[in-house]
Amino acid sequence: MPSLPLPVPSRVAALYRFAPLPAFAALRAPLLDFCRSRGIRGTLLLAVEGINGTVAGPDEAIAALIGRLESVEGLAGLEVKYSRASSMPFHRMKVRLKKEIVTMGVPGVDPRRSVGTYVEPADWNALIADPETIVIDTRNEYEVAIGTFRGAVDPRTATFREFPGWVRARREALAGRKVAMFCTGGIRCEKATAYVKSLGITEVYHLKGGILKYLEVIPPAESLWEGECFVFDERVAVAHGLAEGEAELCRACRRPMTAADRRSERFVEGISCVRCFDERGEADRLRYAERHRQVALAERRGRGSHIGGA
Repeated sequence: MPSLPLPVPSRVAALYRFAPLPAFAALRAPLLDFCRSRGIRGTLLLAVEGINGTVAGPDEAIAALIGRLESVEGLAGLEVKYSRASSMPFHRMKVRLKKEIVTMGVPGVDPRRSVGTYVEPADWNALIADPETIVIDTRNEYEVAIGTFRGAVDPRTATFREFPGWVRARREALAGRKVAMFCTGGIRCEKATAYVKSLGITEVYHLKGGILKYLEVIPPAESLWEGECFVFDERVAVAHGLAEGEAELCRACRRPMTAADRRSERFVEGISCVRCFDERGEADRLRYAERHRQVALAERRGRGSHIGGA
């Protein structure tokens, strides 16, 4: 039997920019063709407020895409964070039109008008170690579960839409304090800090470049990060130096699992994990079991990934 080709490493680019894009819909088809013709996969979101996305592909293709995006009026100066994946971490290429490039659901929140003070990764430890600082993780509960900053508050939100309500309910407790927020790549904090400032809270900060930049530049010996950082692709998570982490996805609910989660009696490969076990009935588990069997069968036959496995 001939040997299978080795996976080809991909360059991953997580990018965003808030900028007025009144003709954003016209960008969709050209960008989709551009990426597909160069072997780029991932997702780009376009809205009247700008662009957001994560894509992967060959080095030269990713460089060409960033150059293409930077040439669009308003998109020069993209916030981009690069990392590596041992193989292609996406199944396909998508360019989607949205109302918001990160969905908070609060009209009028515009990071271009008002935003928190950016804090460089090198200065972040001192800020969050200050006892007068309240440190808030703006990500969703399933992301926080596999890693966060020491001492950070977890709002336990299921989606970013829930974050404004959580903040409003705690406005009095936050008033007069330093409020430091962080997220994966920085984009959620652009809106989160803008919203918190709109409530009259003045000392608002956020980690420039997000967790990804912090893990890239801060040595493990100096780090206040604990665990891994969830990413929205098949790598699942990254660790210090942006090395691929050990977390895996539950193929039933698509939530990340730590090594401890996988040792639980409630974890059954492709069928359930500690987080979704009580959410699913027996009919669901039978359906997931059949899907998992089909995925395994396709892999044994050498036909690549079964679509159900994605």
